[in-house]
Amino acid sequence: MIDKVVASAEQAVCDVSDGASLAVGGFGLCGIPIALIAALHDKGTRELETISNNCGVDDWGLGILLADHRIRRTVSSYVGENAEFARQFLSGELEVELTPQGTLAERMRAGGAGIPAFYTPAGVGTQIAEGGLPQLYGADGAIVKGSEPREVRSFDGVDYVLERSVRPDFALVHAAKGDRYGNLVYHAAAMNFNPLAAACGRITIAEVEELVEPGELDPERVHTPGIFVQRVVVAGAVEKRIERRTVSFAVATDKAAA
Repeated sequence: MIDKVVASAEQAVCDVSDGASLAVGGFGLCGIPIALIAALHDKGTRELETISNNCGVDDWGLGILLADHRIRRTVSSYVGENAEFARQFLSGELEVELTPQGTLAERMRAGGAGIPAFYTPAGVGTQIAEGGLPQLYGADGAIVKGSEPREVRSFDGVDYVLERSVRPDFALVHAAKGDRYGNLVYHAAAMNFNPLAAACGRITIAEVEELVEPGELDPERVHTPGIFVQRVVVAGAVEKRIERRTVSFAVATDKAAA
């Protein structure tokens, strides 16, 4: 078996070149590969195309790359809490392919499974199917590029839209545990887009909080088999931020009373 552990995050992303496409795991700020993103930012890589549920926030996650105009194009489901994302998109500085969340997840999964395209009911009767959904604006606010019309086909009387899978150059993921062979285990909500991103990347780079020796992970609890992973780097206990903190008044009152 191959030992896939590399010495640092910088070494792990050393061959991510300008113009590369990469799938990035995480949902909001949960389970994002922040050590790898920071290393990519320090490396100075530009003109990236990202495939991710969202682009982090203004100063964290993919928002770090976005703020320095390192991302040329992104395939995402929503803008989230990122005001800079919205500003760049509306001012014509960023190309955005907005994709329904479930469709994006399936595009990643299908790419990892070797499936080139699939039909889904999501988007039927909308600009997703009909085309013309704005992807790139001009500085004057005019639409420079719109989405292409999709094939629509009926099965058993129900219409479905044809969607292409994604197979990016790289995938960056965050896992709670991993071994030297690349087997990964995610924790709780970090199971979101990480397994999907890990599967679809041609070269998958995983940062792990804890590295264990081969045989220590229960095979039945491995979420991403090592066959999908090419590099592993130990990130340790990385900072985990909360995108939007909410506090229940009733709970706060009960604690104060106690």
